[in-house]
Amino acid sequence: MPDSLPLDPTRLKFGIGQPVPRQEDPILLQGQGRYTDDLQKPGQLWCVIVRSPYAHGVLRSIDTSAAREVPGVVAVYTGQDLQDAGYGTFRCTLPLQGLANIERPALALDKVRFVGDPIACVIAETREAARDGAEAVLPDIDPLPAVTEASAAAAADAPQLYDHLPGNQVLDFHFGDAAKVEAAFAGAAHVSRLSLRNNRIVVCAMEPRSAIGEYDAESGRYTLNVGCQGVFGLRAQLANDLLKVPVEKVHVLTGHVGGSFGMKASAYPEYICLLHAAKQLGRPVKWTDERTGSFLSDMHGRDHEVEAALALDAEGRFLAVRLTSFANMGGYLANVGPLMGTMNFVRNVQSNYATPLIEVATRCLVTNTTPIAAYRGAGRPEGNYFMERLIETAAAEIGIDPIELRRRNHIRPDQLPYAAASGTKYDSGEFSALLERAMQEADWEGYAARKAASAARGLLRGRGVGNFLECTAPPAKEMGGIRFEADGSVTIITGTLDYGQGHWTPFAQVLHQSLGVPFDRIRLLQGDSDQLIAGGGTGGSKSLMASGAAIIEASAKVVEKARAAAAHLLEAAETDLDFEPHAEGGARFLIAGTDRSIGLMDLAARLRQATGLPEGVPDSLDVQHVFQEAPMAFPNGCHIAEVEIDPETGTVHFDRYVTVNDFGTIVNPLMVQGQAHGGIVQGIGQALMERVSYSEDGQLLSGSYSDYALPRASDVPSFHFASHAVPARTNPLGAKGCGEAGCAGSLPAVMNAVVDALAVRGVTHVDMPATPEVIWRALNPA
Repeated sequence: MPDSLPLDPTRLKFGIGQPVPRQEDPILLQGQGRYTDDLQKPGQLWCVIVRSPYAHGVLRSIDTSAAREVPGVVAVYTGQDLQDAGYGTFRCTLPLQGLANIERPALALDKVRFVGDPIACVIAETREAARDGAEAVLPDIDPLPAVTEASAAAAADAPQLYDHLPGNQVLDFHFGDAAKVEAAFAGAAHVSRLSLRNNRIVVCAMEPRSAIGEYDAESGRYTLNVGCQGVFGLRAQLANDLLKVPVEKVHVLTGHVGGSFGMKASAYPEYICLLHAAKQLGRPVKWTDERTGSFLSDMHGRDHEVEAALALDAEGRFLAVRLTSFANMGGYLANVGPLMGTMNFVRNVQSNYATPLIEVATRCLVTNTTPIAAYRGAGRPEGNYFMERLIETAAAEIGIDPIELRRRNHIRPDQLPYAAASGTKYDSGEFSALLERAMQEADWEGYAARKAASAARGLLRGRGVGNFLECTAPPAKEMGGIRFEADGSVTIITGTLDYGQGHWTPFAQVLHQSLGVPFDRIRLLQGDSDQLIAGGGTGGSKSLMASGAAIIEASAKVVEKARAAAAHLLEAAETDLDFEPHAEGGARFLIAGTDRSIGLMDLAARLRQATGLPEGVPDSLDVQHVFQEAPMAFPNGCHIAEVEIDPETGTVHFDRYVTVNDFGTIVNPLMVQGQAHGGIVQGIGQALMERVSYSEDGQLLSGSYSDYALPRASDVPSFHFASHAVPARTNPLGAKGCGEAGCAGSLPAVMNAVVDALAVRGVTHVDMPATPEVIWRALNPA
């Protein structure tokens, strides 16, 4: 891997390291964003999905006759129609040994398996007519008993969702040497144990899912306008797995996306309904979900029941950590449904501690609930949460300062690169130094006085540490296209996709730094599958590592092409040319020892107009480059939260919140802070407020914002952000990723603070979400 890009952030106003404001924001703030629902296609029809009102039942038949008679209704399709058309099924794409996969049709055929399971789609001239038609569809469903908890689904007498899945189990996952781990626990001086619940989450993206399907009969080509996390990968899934056509017969377009957090990463049943209807009817077909539908049908996040244990020797050094879990998959398997509770537990539970042995045993089971997929962090925050709660518990049981226990077990800089028990190799980090910096920023020594002042007001003050390290997704093939346009602008073409992160600005900073293109002339193209030759999409905190590296490598190829062209126009040897990306007046090629030069942008314009160029001289500076791959990176940090709890009501109030992070090379500190803030707030939401609740028969009890709490601005503190950067050695930029790290640090920091505050009343653990009722009951067990 090449050395990191040389930086001098004091020299370039728009270079790497500068807090350049998001150039994406003016368009959004002025209401000029273009989301899928903003699009109106000529002659478009509307689609409404008919969903199962039962969590579990045999689907005997679907009477669509009355629906077809509703004025304005054009067509009604069922699962049988789609099956007859030959479409493929949705399935898990993970190469997990022992996985019993599930082939999910776009519309249910034999059974329904959660409330909201799509069973038919109604196509009409207007949305209102489609709604009326949907209400007239009459499914004949024989209800069956339902099960909503993974542990309950494992019981011998639990309702069975699939004939081919005895015991409702899709995977019995195991990692680690069980014998060695058992020996470590048997010989340990102390063992700490906790039962932990990783509560189920509704994703709550600001923009509901929406899509428009089109079909061109002449070319046999499908077009889908949809909000997603990457058009290249979505096109492949649609073409190869679902539509069963060559990829060139599918065109995916994405404009602005109002949030996803993992939920919009893959295809959904509605998209097949739209494309089928468009093909059958010869008109565009549009669907936009409503919030109730989003609660029911958008993939949920989290939902694990975990028994965690930590073995320590007489000096308090970690010997082994063990997680034994039930992972809820929901009614079907999402494309990465088992990932979070299996390999991502494995990779992240070790955090930044020198733990020699890891064992993770997870039973993945189906239940009569909405399917589970990736949600911000996707197993990374959970792994860190489990370890940090175990450390605090062990420290209290042994009688050792929890900070000292962390220091004693941190991986030292002289141990790097460090081969973790998970099988990953950490390349860089200064974990103890970062912890010390966080304590300093949090005024660690002043806490005792603050706690006494809270007590004087009848309040319980607690302090929590969330010391974390997460393993990002490894950057795979990513496009770094650079195109010099006729209007003098330069377009970056990338297969990652901005769904709120703000890619345009930092990508432009990387291009400006490496190639000298004027910052205000840089544009970003990211949501058109026809323009891409590769693309890993956005997810797993890898976008800047992948696209940044692709842009750096593509820039080098531009310089190579430009050098040949400049040599021709300047009538000089290539070896006599120096490239100065940040010369006064702009990037240029200069004949060494002379004042003769040509600017890069002028060179691109002249090539566009040139004719009769000799062999070896390019006719443009455009580059289509594919960055191949890089290992995962390891963002890490320390969050320290201080809370006050009113024992009379159980209400939690944040007094202060400090986060110090090692995100490697930071391209734009302003935007990195924004990403950290967002992750922290989502962590606070899960820790204190958010919980999906089902009735015994599988009805969603938390199906609206009247029943499902999200954090508001008044619920969260001002965040103090500091950086302790140690550039990664695994990618040219030295970046480590930051998109999900806020969750990884906030879950343990917040819950450790809550438990610390309650400890004076004898409380040693509460589960997420620590709502006022949960806290009040913990304080008043009688």
